[in-house]
Amino acid sequence: MNEISPARRRELKALAHHLDPVVAISANGLSAAVLKEIDTALRAHELIKIRVFGDDRDARRRYLEEICRETGAAPVQTIGKLLVVWRERAEDDPRTAPPSRRRPRRAAPLTKRAAQTLADGGGPPKVRRAAASKEKAERRPPSTAAGSRRR
Repeated sequence: MNEISPARRRELKALAHHLDPVVAISANGLSAAVLKEIDTALRAHELIKIRVFGDDRDARRRYLEEICRETGAAPVQTIGKLLVVWRERAEDDPRTAPPSRRRPRRAAPLTKRAAQTLADGGGPPKVRRAAASKEKAERRPPSTAAGSRRR
């Protein structure tokens, strides 16, 4: 099992707080297929939660030890029936690299009306209203005394 410093463990606990379990261990126990799924999830996410269905605390502890031994992960926390484990990604392994992002979509071409509005110096309604109120304020005659109101 990998050991984590107390400061790093505290950071990982905070990060894991909002995570949902990605793997579940049912009554059948920790099978080879479940270990493979845990390994896949660790490659993809580094930090995962595992839900264990069963009331035996000793069995959950044994599962955690076996998961960490088989996958090379470090135990972060046990919360009731949830196990939190972490394994740092290996940078040289192509399977652990984050998936490449898709090409961004091109923006749809402007409609004739939208193009004309932009050409006339207009924009979204909020921008047009702000420009109109500025023009109106410039046309208003200055007040004669500070604080006086027009009637």
